Amino acid sequence: MPTFRRYVILLHRYFGIALSLLFVMWFVSGIAMIFARGMPSLTPEMRSERLPVLDFAAVNVLPSAAAEKAHLAGPPARAVLLTIMDRPAYRLTSRGSVTVFADNGDVLEDVGQREAMMIAARFMNLPEAKLRYAGELTQPDQWTLEDRGALPAHKVFIDDDAHTQLYISEETAEVELLTTRASRALAWVAAIPHWMYFAPLRRRGQLWRQVVIWTSGTGAVLALLGLILAFTQYPARYLGIMRWHYVTGVMFGVFSLTWVFSGMLSMEPFFWASEGGTGEGIPQALRGGSPDLSRFSNLTLPAQGIKEVEFLRIQGEPYFRVHGAVSEPLLVSADSAQIRRESFSTESLLARAAQGNADVPIAESSLLSDYDSYYHPFEGKPPLPVLRVKFADPDATWFYIDPRMSQVVMRFTRRERLQRWIYHGFHSLDFNFWYYNGPVWRVTMVALCSGGALLSMIGVVIGAKRVMATKRLKKLF
Repeated sequence: MPTFRRYVILLHRYFGIALSLLFVMWFVSGIAMIFARGMPSLTPEMRSERLPVLDFAAVNVLPSAAAEKAHLAGPPARAVLLTIMDRPAYRLTSRGSVTVFADNGDVLEDVGQREAMMIAARFMNLPEAKLRYAGELTQPDQWTLEDRGALPAHKVFIDDDAHTQLYISEETAEVELLTTRASRALAWVAAIPHWMYFAPLRRRGQLWRQVVIWTSGTGAVLALLGLILAFTQYPARYLGIMRWHYVTGVMFGVFSLTWVFSGMLSMEPFFWASEGGTGEGIPQALRGGSPDLSRFSNLTLPAQGIKEVEFLRIQGEPYFRVHGAVSEPLLVSADSAQIRRESFSTESLLARAAQGNADVPIAESSLLSDYDSYYHPFEGKPPLPVLRVKFADPDATWFYIDPRMSQVVMRFTRRERLQRWIYHGFHSLDFNFWYYNGPVWRVTMVALCSGGALLSMIGVVIGAKRVMATKRLKKLF
């Protein structure tokens, strides 16, 4: 046997013994991910549904006065009026969040166990007797690994059929995360094994990142060695389970390689795609500055059932973004109290984009009525139509701007677009010609992942037999 092929066989054998179980875990959890997606969360729709309607009759403090009470270091980056603990309140965000009650101007100082239980009871519309306090969380547990900004938080168990658990942030005095027994179980067969989101490992971010990079990188070498053997070995020499390993390797080996390699690149080794680009001033130029809360003195709004009001500055003018019973928020002029139903003009958006990136010319702009290969509904549904603006900078930066709200919704550099194809293209096969046809895409992904899982399980059996044979041989000698 030639030396090169012998080394390839040995490396493939021992890498397979070490990693075949990981491949099975990744492929099986990948099938679950197609249907379950990510970790448990509180969706914006559920949050909006559970928010109580604002009592404007109880609002006695104007937004500008609330900002003075909050003693912010500068103008708030974000200002919202909503209901907190059955009282209207302003949430002002500037290097942290401060809540000022709109009925008397008091600043919310502390959210303890009593307040957390009250917030949870209102959110679930249940008596407090149905709730059990589980303690204060200052370090992430299994379910707050992606929501560390909500900490410190109070954890509350709900006595309901879904076995709900709530996490109430001490900073925002809101429910920030909701899990149920079903969503936790799905996470254990989907996102947690697929992303290796095991809490003891994931809490140590740098270690977790290196483990994922090195295991997936070694897995890519294993898959490549298998493909080399598929084209250099003769299938007639294989019998029994080895023949099935060869057949499944020929059928699913290329997918296994591209899938595990793209999984490694999702961690962005050497951070190759996250730097560069231009246009950092475009979001501010579209807004025209931070919201001037003194211009929001009239809180009489032409809408019913309002649950949340955000104070915005758009193209230099004050607007309310009103969230209520309807799914789409309304944009209301703070000066005229009129609902703005038309989008901002393409000319005004381009002028402000150019102003925010003054040293770089615009190469091309298009108003898209449908998603393209980069701006697409991977998670949720980004707004349409959208203005795509391409700049002639060395990194070929693209901006996607929502004409209705005059705000940037996505930004891509050339390397980020390449990363999109290497990762999402190879990993999720989300090519436009079939990704938007959900059933076809799901059937294809389940079939490929099933084939990869079968290939890997056969590898586990072969590896186990090899290990046991080696142990028996050692006993003989």
